[in-house]
Amino acid sequence: MTAGLLIGLFLLITAAVTAAGYVFVLRPLRVESGQLPDAIALDQQDLPAAQAAVVDLFRLIGEAMPNHGNQTELRRQLMMAGFRWPSAVSIFLGIKVAVALVLGIALAWAAMVGRADFGASGLAALCGMGAGYLLPDRILDKIAWRRMNQLRRGLPAALDLMVLGVEAGQGLDATILDTSRGLRVSQPELASEFTQLHLEMRTNTSRGEALRNFALRCGDMELKKFANLLIDTDRFGTSLGPALKTHARYLRIRFRQTAQEKARKVGVKLIFPVFFLIFPSVLLVTLGPAVIMLMGQLKNLMNI
Repeated sequence: MTAGLLIGLFLLITAAVTAAGYVFVLRPLRVESGQLPDAIALDQQDLPAAQAAVVDLFRLIGEAMPNHGNQTELRRQLMMAGFRWPSAVSIFLGIKVAVALVLGIALAWAAMVGRADFGASGLAALCGMGAGYLLPDRILDKIAWRRMNQLRRGLPAALDLMVLGVEAGQGLDATILDTSRGLRVSQPELASEFTQLHLEMRTNTSRGEALRNFALRCGDMELKKFANLLIDTDRFGTSLGPALKTHARYLRIRFRQTAQEKARKVGVKLIFPVFFLIFPSVLLVTLGPAVIMLMGQLKNLMNI
């Protein structure tokens, strides 16, 4: 019994350390108030010692694994979630292996505590390792989806700021930089992406390639349309201000229509909880006493 408690405590501490490493290591860098968004934090040198040690451990585990079959797609998914470190793929693979081992050992221990045989414990360990290996992928998809929603919500405000900059006579590069500065408090994720876009434009990367990289990193369809709009205006030499105004108006109409669509679906979605949960309770409250009285009267009549 004492050995089982010690093993359980060890597994609990291991799971806590793994969860803390995922939460505090692989997450987008938050913008501090009054500072320019840091869009290209490519390493973890500024992390505290404990977090850096956890990162190095996960990285070593990931590098020890065989080559992943589709690292390009995995890196794109990590970039969509806001993780742009060069070693992000290795760290993520290390997290997957660690979670798989912890969950497999935990389920095997639970099966042994339940007095199961060796075969059942092995099967539980295999199931836990499989579920633990796939769990970080689902969490990563959720983080990427949430970040894409944040980027999409901040796009109309970014377009308004860009319209102000363009109509004031600024170039596209300066407008993108000022937009990133204006969004650093309300929309730090989008401000970070605009900052990186500006830095790519200042390098030898062409404007079209930088915008395509921006659309690839964000992954959202509306942001891809925005990047294609800038590419087309730069290619054909059309006026940028009216195009941005039109696109901002289109986005607000689109968001309003999406909100109205969701509101109209509420009535249909409420049918199932009303019919299966609320309606039986109402019948029980309203007809229950009458049924009880009717059964009592029938019992008296049958006794007579």
